[in-house]
This record gives sequence, structure tokens and C-alpha cells, in this order.
Amino acid sequence: MQELQSKYTSVEFAERYHYSGGDLGVTYHPTKSRFRVWAPTAEKVVLVTYPTGNDSYGEHHPMQKSEKGTWIAELQGDLHGVYYTYQVTTPDGCGEVVDPYAKACGVNGMRGMVVDLERTNPDGWSEVKTAPLAHFTDAIIYELHIRDFTIDQTSGVVNRGKYLGLAEIETYSPQKLATGLSHLKELGVTHIQLMPCYDFYTVDESKLDQLEYNWGYDPQNYNVPEGSYATDPYHGAVRIREFKKMIMALKEHGFRVIMDVVYNHTYLSKNSHLNKLVPGYYYRQDAHGNFTNGSGCGNELATERFMVRKMIIDSVCFWAEEYKIDGFRFDLMGLFDIPTINEIRSRLNAIDPSIIMFGEGWVGGHSPLPDYLKAIKGNVRQLPGTGVFNDDIRDAIKGHVFFADQAGFVGGATGMEESIKCGIAAATDHDQVDYSQVLYSRFAWAGEPAQAINYCSAHDNLTLWDKLQQTNPGDSVEQLIARHKMALAIVLTSQGIPFLHSGSEFLRTKNGHHNSYNEGDEVNKIDWSRKARYFQVFRYVQGLIQLRKHHPGFRMRTADEVRSKLRFLSMPAGHMVGYLITGADSEPWDQIAVIFNANEVPKTVALPGEDWVVVVNKEQAGMMPLETIKVRYVTVPALAAYILVDGASFWRQFVN
Repeated sequence: MQELQSKYTSVEFAERYHYSGGDLGVTYHPTKSRFRVWAPTAEKVVLVTYPTGNDSYGEHHPMQKSEKGTWIAELQGDLHGVYYTYQVTTPDGCGEVVDPYAKACGVNGMRGMVVDLERTNPDGWSEVKTAPLAHFTDAIIYELHIRDFTIDQTSGVVNRGKYLGLAEIETYSPQKLATGLSHLKELGVTHIQLMPCYDFYTVDESKLDQLEYNWGYDPQNYNVPEGSYATDPYHGAVRIREFKKMIMALKEHGFRVIMDVVYNHTYLSKNSHLNKLVPGYYYRQDAHGNFTNGSGCGNELATERFMVRKMIIDSVCFWAEEYKIDGFRFDLMGLFDIPTINEIRSRLNAIDPSIIMFGEGWVGGHSPLPDYLKAIKGNVRQLPGTGVFNDDIRDAIKGHVFFADQAGFVGGATGMEESIKCGIAAATDHDQVDYSQVLYSRFAWAGEPAQAINYCSAHDNLTLWDKLQQTNPGDSVEQLIARHKMALAIVLTSQGIPFLHSGSEFLRTKNGHHNSYNEGDEVNKIDWSRKARYFQVFRYVQGLIQLRKHHPGFRMRTADEVRSKLRFLSMPAGHMVGYLITGADSEPWDQIAVIFNANEVPKTVALPGEDWVVVVNKEQAGMMPLETIKVRYVTVPALAAYILVDGASFWRQFVN
């Protein structure tokens, strides 16, 4: 096996078999279709066509050897809707596989489908416009799971749990409050991040009445929408059309769309389509031929190999161009080699440089890819235009992600101030941040603010609300709500890019469940009745979003700007962080003071000036005046965020 791995990475193999053409998969034409598959170690390849995506006999068509290890076949006629596989014979045996470049498939993704993508376009698709994005730091990302978001009856959605459900507008909860897409508009975020919605393995699309559930981090077909979110998973064009209708609806209402993509591993290993097609090539293996497990899921793709890299890049570009996707969140991006990530960035820049790109800057287990080649957080300065999740601020805000009862700053933990400041400065080099005291980093890892994705909760682990109940079990509901609001205030006012977990704006709970990837609707669903129950929290988050969107001081574009215009204030006690934003770029306001008090008693803070207007206090957030202060001191209540604006520039905006 070591000999085979050496062969795959040799110069001779590259010169002989690296195929750079753009026609892998099916090239469709109304009168004929050409099939091309890369299988350099195959002794024979047969194209098998089927009238349906399951339960039918196939017709065999021998393929011919072609250039650079590819095999081709051409069939006459209009093949739109014809299903197909490849029967591949290698020294390891004979197996039937789905085309890695398949763009449509049948039920459960076991057969590819020839598709005329023009026929899948909803009316008006070609006229769909994407909302402008001047800079990545203008993004406010909202992560949701397509099924979770509308599956509960409280959503008022007709097509609950489906692509079409997320496309419905003017849906309401029993309390007559906006849900679904209407709620997203009301909230004001800019980007909707969809948890995995390519074709994944672990939900049986033929048994949707059995209420199977999964987050989808178990890839099967990278270029095909998942069938369980479609109204009909059997006919391959349906899921594509409905996926496009969802994208179209989101874009028509001003949202940009991010896909959560999992190119670091596949659900199956030895028996995967990729491994049966070219045994041993697509995956990293050790000297004994065992699949290495840097993903924690049984295998990891060898992104550094030319044809693996090409497959991933071609897939990302396909989603960006065919489906008008505006961003990509890479699961376990640390398993990618740096050149692959930079090549993806370069290719996306050629399509649309405003397409956002970020990922998890870590791995899920030991990988043979050397650390200096990994696209991890510590190497992000080598990834211009790509960001990573900021786990420093995540755990500083709420406490350790893997230890449920370990608190963070908002829960009263000691020694979190420098980590909070690191997040506020977007992990860039700032002379007032002591990186020796930061949780996981000992240096400013971000080159520019947009490389830091700031968050305190996501789909993984406990929700923020559940976490706070674990860290502060003796608190009243009012105290827990105060801590929750302060946590989101830190995220939404920090430099960099803020990221919100769906439902956190009304205290989403999973009743104490951690990684609920397969725990069903009862645990994972969004309960829209909570929006009415905690409407004040929703309005508070809505106000913070409005504040951030309207004031560039919270969205600085360069590290130099952050260093010069954001200066931390001296605090009277521990468990506090405060700072001042100054400079013309913060117009219409000249000075903005932000103070976080995680103490359980009020604290008085000295301000640089004697005329201030409070726009965020413990109860409310937004751009309207809540209180005026005519002295140099402000008393910040316990467990509260306070944001103040200098009075002169605040009132000037109403005159001009």
C-alpha cells in the first residue's frame, strides 16, 4: 500500500494522469450526451444507464480509454432524466459507482442522473440579483438547518422542513409573530448559512415518513442537493428546482446565501464511490494502508493530490455559478492543505470576489498532513481572503465548549478579559491586548478583521441558553437572560464578522442536548412560540444588528484601522471590558463607548467627556436615545452591556 501511495504522489503519475479538462461528468446536449470519468487504474469501465433512479435494470455501454486516465462514452438522443452509474473493474475488484461529478441523482443518491440544468430553473431565475456586499466585515451570518427552521407546527409554514418551506413568506406563529423567511427579514441579518444541503448519506429518502433526522455532515454526492428536503426525492430534477426556488426567495428578500460544505471526508471509506473508482487515491492512508482519521469520521480526503483538489474546486465553483451561492463554510478546514484553500479563493475571486469563504480552523483527529501545510487558525495569515472561527472569543464568552459547567466571561469566570479583548479586536495585532493571557492563542493570528468569525454558539454542543443554565444553575431567569443578551452584544459589536446560531435571538434550547446531529425534531426544532415568550430578547438582538449595520465603527476593514481607532478603556474592576471607537469612519457618530459589566453588582466607569447618549442598556438596543449623561461617569448595571455615543455627534445627525 505504501508503494501505491508513493505511486500516486510521484511526478510520473502526475505527468501521465493529471487531467485538467473541464468536462468530467456528463456534457449534456439535446441530441447527445458525453460521459467522461477519471479512472486511471481501471482495467475496464462500463457506463450503465437506467430509466429510473432505483429498482430497474440497466443497459451496459462499454467506455473507451481516453487522455490522462479518463474514460469516455457518448450516447445519442435527449438523455435528460436518464439515470446512470459506472461499473469499474480495477485490480481490487469490480464495483458500481456514482459519478463524482454527477449533478443530479435518484433517491438516496445511488445513481447519477443526466440533467439539462436549464430545465430546472424556476421562472425568473436568470433575473435573480444578489445583494451587494461592500466588504466582508459588513456580513452578519445566521446559521440554520433547513428542517429545524420550519418543521415545528408553530412555524405556520405549509412545506415544513423542506426547501420550499424556507421560501415561504408571510408565515406566522400562533402568537401572530413572523416566522421563517419573514422572521429573517425582520431580524436584519445579511447572510443565511445553510447547514449541509448537498446529498448526504444517513437519511433514507425512501422512508421520510419514519422521521429520520441528521445534520448532514456525512457526504455522499457533492454536487447534488439533498433529497430529504425536497417534496419528491425520486425524480432528480425536483430537488434541484426546489433548491433553486429557495435560493431565489432568499435572494429576492435581500439575503446572501452561504453553504456549509464538508469536503474533508465522506461517510463511507473503503466502500465509498471514490475509493471503488480509484482505490487508495482519494484518501490519506498510513504506511499500512489504513485510512487516517483526521476528521474523526473514519477517513479524510487527500486534498493535496491534484485530482482531489480539482474535484473540490470544480464542485465549489459549480455551486457558486449554477446555484448563485454567495459563500462557503468549510467543515474541518484544517484538513485542507493551504494551496488548495488559496486556489479555491482565487477561483471564487474570478467568479465574484464578494463570495465569502471561511471555515473551522482545526482538525477532528490526528492527520498525516503536516501542520505547516494545514489551513488551521494559526496559519490563517497565509490564507488571504479566507476566515476562521474564533474559538478564543467563543469560549471566553460562555465557557469551555466541552465542559458544560465551566463558565466564561458572561457567567462570571475570572481571567477572561484579554480573550474578550482579542475577539473585540478581531484577533488582529493590538498593543492593548496581552496575547499571553488569551485562552488558546499566544499571538494575533488574524491578518485582517475579516479573518475572524466571532461567535459564542453554533449547531455543535450546547445552545447558549442551555450552556448558561449549566454554568450558572443558581441564577434566576432574569439573570440568565441578562447574561445571554450580554454574550450576543459582545459578538455583534466586535470587529470581524459576527455569526449567530439560529434561535439564539429568542433563547433557543435543546433541553440540554449537546451534539444533537441525529436526535430528531423534538430536540432540534425551532420552537417559534419562544419568540413571543422572549420577545424582548429578540428586539434587543434586532437592535444590535441595526446598530452594527448602520455604523462603520463596528465594521472596520483593516487591522491598522482597528489599532488606531479602537482603544480599550481602563476598567474599575475585573469582569469588565470597555473600549472607545473614534474617527471619521464611525460617522454619523464621532465617539462610541462600549462597556461590558459581567459583575453581579453595578460598576461606575469614567468616560472621556461629559456629554453622552446611551443607545444600548440592559433592556434595549438600537440607535435611539435611551438616556442622556451629562457627567464624566456612567454607572453600568450588573450583567449588562452599555453603548454610549458622544452627545454632540448624536444630536447633530438629527439636525443634518
